[in-house]
Amino acid sequence: MIVTVTPNAALDRTATVPNFQVGTRSRSSHSLRQPGGKGVNVARALRLIGQPVIATGLAGGSTGLDIIEDLTAEGILNDFVRIHDTSRSSLAVVDPTNGQQTEINEVGPMVEPAELEVLVDKLRYLARGADMFALAGSLPANVPPDFYATLVRELRQHGATIAVDAHGPSLEAAIQAEPDIVSPNEREAEELVGYEFQDDDDRIAGVERLVEMGARTAVMHGPHGCVASIAPDDHHDTGRVLLRATLEVTEVVSTVGSGDAFLAGFLVGRKRRSSPEDSVALAVACGAANTQRLGAGNFDPADVEVYMRQVEVAETVS
Repeated sequence: MIVTVTPNAALDRTATVPNFQVGTRSRSSHSLRQPGGKGVNVARALRLIGQPVIATGLAGGSTGLDIIEDLTAEGILNDFVRIHDTSRSSLAVVDPTNGQQTEINEVGPMVEPAELEVLVDKLRYLARGADMFALAGSLPANVPPDFYATLVRELRQHGATIAVDAHGPSLEAAIQAEPDIVSPNEREAEELVGYEFQDDDDRIAGVERLVEMGARTAVMHGPHGCVASIAPDDHHDTGRVLLRATLEVTEVVSTVGSGDAFLAGFLVGRKRRSSPEDSVALAVACGAANTQRLGAGNFDPADVEVYMRQVEVAETVS
C-alpha cells in the first residue's frame, strides 16, 4: 500500500479561457473542480495506474469537507485529519489558443500544533500497513519548514520507503533527513543546488548534488523528460545508475499536475520492482499522459501505454 500525505490539501478549479487577458472580463469555455494538493494528485494518478493508495493529510472547514467528499466520489480511499481552519482553494486558467496557463494558489489554513500531532499519530498507524509514503506539496503557512524532515525520520523507523516532492525550505530540510526519493522539477532543483541549468551536463550535476545533499534517489523532471540518479535496491544487481529519459509531446492541453503524475509512475515502477529504466519510463509516460487532459493527476491509462513505447531511456555519465 502507498500512502500519500498532503498537509495543504486544496479544492482545485481549472478553467479553460480562450484568449485570456489580465484585467478584462473573460468567459470560460470549460471548467473542472477536483480535490488537489500534490499528494492528492499523486493519489489520483496512482489509482488510475491501478495501485492501491490511501490519501491523508489535513482538511478543514466546508472546503475540507468538499475535498473529502469529492475524493470519496472518485473512489480514492482517504483518511484525513479534520482541522479547525478552512482548507484552501486554487484556480488554474488555461488558454488553449497559446498553451499558457495561470495559477493562483491560496496560502492555506492555520494549523494548531495539536492538529499536526494527530496527523503524525495517524501516519504511525497507517505505517503498519504501508510500505511506501509520498510526502508532497506545500506546507500551510504556520507549519514548521522541517515538518517533512520530521516525518521522514519518524516513518523511517517503520521501514517504509519515503518519497518527498516539495520545494524551498521544506525540501531543503527534508533532503537533509535522507529520504529514499526526491522528485523536484528543474526549477525547484535549481533553487536547491543554487545555480541555473543551462544544458544536460548541468542537469546531471544537479541530480548528483541532490544525492550528495542526502537523497538516496533523485528524479528530476522537466518539459522533455527527466534526469535521475537511482540508488541500487535489493531486487536488481546493479550499482547506482544515472539515467536520462526523453519524450517529445507535440500537443498539450495542460501541464498542471504533470509532476505529480510523474512521481506516481515512478513509485509504481519501484513498487513493482521494475528496473530503474522501466521505472523512469513509466514516470515520464504518466507525466506526458497528464498533459492531455484538464485536471492534475488525471489521465487516460491507455495514453500511458502509448507514451511508454515512445520514451527513450539511456544510461549516462557524470
